[in-house]
Amino acid sequence: MDVFSAITLIGGLTFFLFGMHVLSGSLEKMAGGKLEDMLHRLAANPFLSIFLGAAITIAVQSSSATTVMLVGLVNSGIMAFSQTVNIIFGANIGTTFTAWITSLSGIQSDVLWLQMLKPKNFSPLLAFAGILMIMFSKKDRRKSIGTAFVGFSVLMYGMEMMASAVSPLADMPEFESLLVQFQNPIVGVLIGALFTAVIQSSAATIAILQALSLTGGITWGMAIPIVMGLNIGTCATSLISCIGTTTKAKRVAVLHVSIKIIGTIVCLAGFEALYAVFRWPFVPARLSPWHVALIHTIFNLLTTALLMPFSRKLVKLTERLVRDKSGAEGTEQQDILVLDDLLLRSPSVAVSESFNVSKRMCAQAWLILQDAMSLFRQYDPAVAQRVLDAEDALDRYEDKLSTYLVKLSSQALSSQDSQITAKILHAIGDFERLGDHAVNLYKVAKELYDKSIRFSPAAEAEIKVLSGALEEILLLTTQAYESSDVSIAAKVEPLEQVIDRLTAGIKDNHIRRLQRGTCTIEGGFILSDLLNNYERISDHCSNIAVAIIEVEHNSFDTHEYLNGIKYGNSSFNELYDQYNRKYAL
Repeated sequence: MDVFSAITLIGGLTFFLFGMHVLSGSLEKMAGGKLEDMLHRLAANPFLSIFLGAAITIAVQSSSATTVMLVGLVNSGIMAFSQTVNIIFGANIGTTFTAWITSLSGIQSDVLWLQMLKPKNFSPLLAFAGILMIMFSKKDRRKSIGTAFVGFSVLMYGMEMMASAVSPLADMPEFESLLVQFQNPIVGVLIGALFTAVIQSSAATIAILQALSLTGGITWGMAIPIVMGLNIGTCATSLISCIGTTTKAKRVAVLHVSIKIIGTIVCLAGFEALYAVFRWPFVPARLSPWHVALIHTIFNLLTTALLMPFSRKLVKLTERLVRDKSGAEGTEQQDILVLDDLLLRSPSVAVSESFNVSKRMCAQAWLILQDAMSLFRQYDPAVAQRVLDAEDALDRYEDKLSTYLVKLSSQALSSQDSQITAKILHAIGDFERLGDHAVNLYKVAKELYDKSIRFSPAAEAEIKVLSGALEEILLLTTQAYESSDVSIAAKVEPLEQVIDRLTAGIKDNHIRRLQRGTCTIEGGFILSDLLNNYERISDHCSNIAVAIIEVEHNSFDTHEYLNGIKYGNSSFNELYDQYNRKYAL
């Protein structure tokens, strides 16, 4: 084996890792927001959790990615730490799927259909189909499928390169003497763990081991400890990801390591003890790539079967290993903004959680305006302070979400996730401005209270009608945003037009009352501030509703949309007439 073989081995490993990255990214993009929905629905059932962990890992082609996702979800307060143990068991099983695919490189047969199962024979066809889908398909999902095909082909090409690079080792006596060192199981475990920790991919280590098995120099006795070691090494990614996270998130990573280490100790000790008694003849025999995949699968299934009955004890053990330094077990205060950069590694989950946070922001804006409007009926300093505090919270929501969405926008998103992100970006600025107007209303109410000013009975009656219309448009906007219901959003703009008419009518009526001397100039200034804020609130409601509708139609020309619904639209006119009659002065 010369220097060029070494270069080829490095190149093959590079292609393998890059192909794995492209494949997992494309598969996750196709999964969209379904991953988090599955986690929320199935995490409570132990057996469904195992199935869920395996399914997600197969979908994203990485147990490390699944574990990092769990670290992010626990750190964000979305999942409880105790719910992750069975999902990790499932992830450990799901990661073995890749080894079975790469084991196809060891097929030896003259039968045509069996030859076509070899990666070097079918990968070029798969890559060609994938590039055609990328170039000529207009649908985002088909492009993602094509990218996954190309990523898989690159992965398999890297596997073939590694197999080709190590093939000369079969004739090297130095290689055989080196392999003697691997007959020590402790050395095998350490080599597998360290190598996997460095490249952060158990699939790549398995692929290299499978490539080496084609040389005929690897025995079962050598492979078993190495496979166990690489299962420990794959935890390096989750350990790195938990740096700077909450105590519960750190526990997820430590739990992952604990399962692998305990499984390795028990299984390796059991294997060595049984071999000492029965001296199985297969142990010193040479093995093939699919045997490596078999060892990988049996180890993870056996570990799950052995440790699953003790899952609660594993959770308690982890809690003892990673103690809460504050001394308040399980009571870490979660900020209202639970978004975590770790979720960016799973963009679909990050998008889904961003939308959940924006819905809380929407509800907060609705509540703060309810409180602000109540101050006109009865001024309460405690409610006034609540308005001010809530407005600060809305500012933090807007700052956190906008920063996070900028980061999220740089990730590979599906068309559906891109639409949701666009809707959030269009809405959060309006939610923040609604909080500002709530503070303005508080200031108006405080001025009325401090100066003991009252509007005339006629003005109060008109404001009551306008307030009813404003409460309804706020309710419609909140319901439309939280449910992404276009039919509810379509009711907002007609009501906004009615509110504009009401504010204009109240201003005209006030001028007439001023001329008759039934209203004061000072009261008129305060009334004008109140009406301007009410009108601006309805405008922001309109902006949010229009964003919901435009995202659904994948168009963001607000001016064109509003003109289209206002002129010659029978549905709009019918709703406008209904609201006009309902809120007549």
